Amino acid sequence: MIIDTHCHIYNSEMENAEEIIKEAADNDIILILNGTDSESNEEVLKLSEKHENVYAALGYYYTLADGINDEDISLLDNQLNNKKVVAVGEIGLDYYNGKENRNSQIQLFEKMLNLAEKHELPVIVHSRKAIQDTYDTIKKHDVVGSFHSYQGSAEMAQQFIKLGFYIGIGGTVTHIRNKKIRNTLKKIDMNHILVETDSPYLSPEGKRDQPNTPLNLKIITGKIAEELNMEEYEIIRILEENTKKLFKI
Repeated sequence: MIIDTHCHIYNSEMENAEEIIKEAADNDIILILNGTDSESNEEVLKLSEKHENVYAALGYYYTLADGINDEDISLLDNQLNNKKVVAVGEIGLDYYNGKENRNSQIQLFEKMLNLAEKHELPVIVHSRKAIQDTYDTIKKHDVVGSFHSYQGSAEMAQQFIKLGFYIGIGGTVTHIRNKKIRNTLKKIDMNHILVETDSPYLSPEGKRDQPNTPLNLKIITGKIAEELNMEEYEIIRILEENTKKLFKI
């Protein structure tokens, strides 16, 4: 069994979501779908209730930092009570296009972490060009979780691991020019790694002109096995144990 810990397989992101979910089920793949706003959160909940191989992660993305109100937070608070919800996510910080709304991003991130604490759920965190603020904010909260599509240094990864986080490895590990993530992978204990696709994004090398799907998990686990000089079946076994431990699946 392989568990895709981070993907966006729902109608607002891709046209054939139901078909891909069924295809994943036929290949013994479990999916954790990540919502990012009210619309996708609702879609994720409905799909998780409809499909046995689907679990839900719900949250508000950094792009909504200047628009989320108390009513939105209350809605999410209620949705997190659903039995198929296993995490608060996708949430986090992103300064790729600038830091103009840095404070509002951090405020929204804090609210998401507060909800995770309240519901005793792990978080799934996005961070781009904001690694130190991400770390400083998480450190103030009693949360554990997954660091989605990690692109930071090995040294910083170890700091997140000390806080109880797992490092998400996706299609970028196969990208020829991305030596940084492969070097980081070799410096992290396998017991702190998760696998993900971020479908329909971040397709692996050789498929970068196509939408990503959970079936590409085998390409990612194969590359991890190659880099760590381990058998792929052992990699998959450890990844499954890690995921079940964090998300209580």
